Amino acid sequence: MDRLDNTIRPYAWGSPTAIPHLLGVEPTGEPQAEMWMGAHPGAPSRTARGTLVEVIEADPEHELGSRAVARFGPRLPFLLKILAAGAPLSLQVHPDLEQAREGYADEERRGIPLDVPHRNYKDANHKPELICALTEFDGLCGFRAPVQTADLLDGLGVDSLKPYVDLLHAHPEDAALREVLTAILSADPEETAHTVAEATAACTRLGGAYAPYADIAHHYPGDPGVIAAMLLNRVRLQPGEALFLGAGIPHAYLSGLGVEIMANSDNVLRCGLTPKHVDVPELLRVVRFEPGDPGVLRPEASPEGEEVYETPIDEFRLSRYVLPEGGAARDLTRDTPQILLCTAGTVRAGEHELRPGRSVFVPAGEKAEISGAGTVFRATVIV
Repeated sequence: MDRLDNTIRPYAWGSPTAIPHLLGVEPTGEPQAEMWMGAHPGAPSRTARGTLVEVIEADPEHELGSRAVARFGPRLPFLLKILAAGAPLSLQVHPDLEQAREGYADEERRGIPLDVPHRNYKDANHKPELICALTEFDGLCGFRAPVQTADLLDGLGVDSLKPYVDLLHAHPEDAALREVLTAILSADPEETAHTVAEATAACTRLGGAYAPYADIAHHYPGDPGVIAAMLLNRVRLQPGEALFLGAGIPHAYLSGLGVEIMANSDNVLRCGLTPKHVDVPELLRVVRFEPGDPGVLRPEASPEGEEVYETPIDEFRLSRYVLPEGGAARDLTRDTPQILLCTAGTVRAGEHELRPGRSVFVPAGEKAEISGAGTVFRATVIV
């Protein structure tokens, strides 16, 4: 197996301290948002044999296994991250596989360069993802019941929000949500900025359930995403709990440290809380306007001590092992590629000692045994 040397991405919303604290190093003073583990061409992990992209390209069958190559092609189909949100991320959705293929092909036909700001589809893949909390983790996920949102907005006492309140009482619910989100994102920017300012002042004054939106507005003053965020369920994960974000589900991470895994894609359609491009017509094509519970996941334990986060996705499978002091070694050998990430304690993986934030890549079929006292996350695929 290969010890991984991973890139930390300094996005502006990142926490300056959470990842350094996990790694046991001094903060640099700059935001450290995501540590990437995998073979994404934008920031592939490095090994003693070269980047993980180079290692896999040299012998895909050996590194990934014949079944994974047959199912997903000669590439690692997932990207594992440690994510540290010190400020809210953009409100966003991801396309399903068919939408991604159609959107990518359309933009290719129209000759839209991959690196221009208004390009929506960077590849032809979907981007389902799972976030598992390492600390308390706050986020927004999926639409809450429209009537509940109507009550929340009405409680602000802002006259310019009353048309949205009336629309949210209409039926069917999916049509009401579509109409309100469309109205929010299509409104005159100056009028929207004034509405957001009034709503922010009310949220600050009222506190309680409104406090998160005051904080969001502090980071994104005047952004229509502040109002759009109020359409969504607010979720607070405790350590070990997770959220699965499927296609079309609007979401945003607000604060906290977590382990994130996703299909290896860059396809994001933004709804707000960002200075980046928002393509309203394409967004409305992708969003699923279905209110409901966000569905907090808790791991299901096996007799072997593996705690699995079950999702309907084959490109990734995330599980964890909590190893007690003096416990027996665990054999994790599989015929699929794996990344093992330590998040607590000290664990030995083969010849490598892993402390928090350290990880290894295990080629398909290679012996993988872990021992020690700590927590190890295991990322692999289902074939």
